[in-house]
Amino acid sequence: MIVPIVFLVLCVAGFLVSGLTVEFVANEMIFRLSRNLILVMSLILPVISGMGLNFGIVLGAMAGQAGLIFIVNHKIGGISGIFIAMLVSTPIAILLGWMVGKILNKAKGREMITSMILGFFANGIYQLIFIIMAGKVFPIANKKILMKSGYGLKNTIDLISIRRKLDTLFFGKYFQKIPVMTFVFTAILFILLYLFLKTKLGQDMRAVGQNMHVASISGIDVDRTRLISIIISTVLAAWGQIVYLQNMGTLNTFSNHEQVGLFAVASLLIGGASVEKASWKEALIGTFLFHLLFIISPIAGQNLIGNAQIGEYFRVFVAYGVIGLALVLHAWEKNKQQNIERLKG
Repeated sequence: MIVPIVFLVLCVAGFLVSGLTVEFVANEMIFRLSRNLILVMSLILPVISGMGLNFGIVLGAMAGQAGLIFIVNHKIGGISGIFIAMLVSTPIAILLGWMVGKILNKAKGREMITSMILGFFANGIYQLIFIIMAGKVFPIANKKILMKSGYGLKNTIDLISIRRKLDTLFFGKYFQKIPVMTFVFTAILFILLYLFLKTKLGQDMRAVGQNMHVASISGIDVDRTRLISIIISTVLAAWGQIVYLQNMGTLNTFSNHEQVGLFAVASLLIGGASVEKASWKEALIGTFLFHLLFIISPIAGQNLIGNAQIGEYFRVFVAYGVIGLALVLHAWEKNKQQNIERLKG
C-alpha cells in the first residue's frame, strides 16, 4: 500500500500548490476515469495468469482505431457507430491477441519485454497500412480522411459523429457533466471480469499464474489458458480505446495508441498492483491517482517554478519511473526466491 499512499500525498501537496478548485478537479477526474478505466482493466488478466504487465495492449488499441476508421469511412455515426466500431474491432483484436499469445508462450519468463517489442513492431505495420496502403491498395470511400495525395490517412480524423454518444446515452439530458452510460458500461465489464474469475477457466488462470509447473501437472493446458488471457486482454483494450476516443471526439491516427500501454501500466502499478498481483481495486485506485496527478502537475509546476512544462516532465518521469521500479522489484523478488529454493535444495 506504500505506493498509493506516496502518490496520494503528492497529489494532495500538488493540489494545495496549484490553487485549482475542487469542482474543476472533480469534473476533470470524472471524464478521465470514464475514458481510461477499461484500458487499465485490460491488464488484469495477464497479470493474474503470470504473464506480467501486457504492454501488448497497444495492439488492441490499434484494433479499436481500425474499427473507428471503418465507421468514419462509411459515415456511420451515433451510438450505433460506436457499437459497430466495437464489432469490427473485435475479430481484429482476437486475431492480434492470438498472435501475441502464441509468441508470448514461446517467450515464457520474458513476456513483458516481448510484448513491448511486439507493440513497436505492430506499430510499424499499422503505419504502413494507413500511411501507404489506405486509398492505394484498399479503397477509402470517404475522401475527407485522405491526404491530398489521394492515399494515406490524415494525421487527425474528426469523430464528431460519435463524440460523447456513449457518455450521453439515455441520461445526457439530466447529467451533462457525468458520463453515466460510460460508467455503467465500464461497471458491467468489471462485474463480468469478476464473475469470469470465479469460473473454472478463471481459476485455471490463477493456478497458472501461481505456478505453471504445478498447474500443468494438475491437468491444466497452460499455453491455452495463457493464450485466452491475452486474447481477452487485447479485446478489452480495443473496446477501451474506442470508449476513450468517443469521449475525446478526435482520432490522432498515428499517435493515439502509442502511449496506451505505458499509461495503463503506470496507472495499475500506482494503484498498488505488482507484476504478479492485480485486481479491480488497484485498477480503480491507480487510474484515479495517476490522472489526478495529470490534472494537477502542470499548474503546480507553473506556480512553483513559473514553468508548466516542469509538470509535464514530472508526469513522464513518474510514468516511466514507477514501471522501472516495479520491474526492478520483480527481478529482485524473483532472484531472492530462487536463492531460497536453491538453499532448500
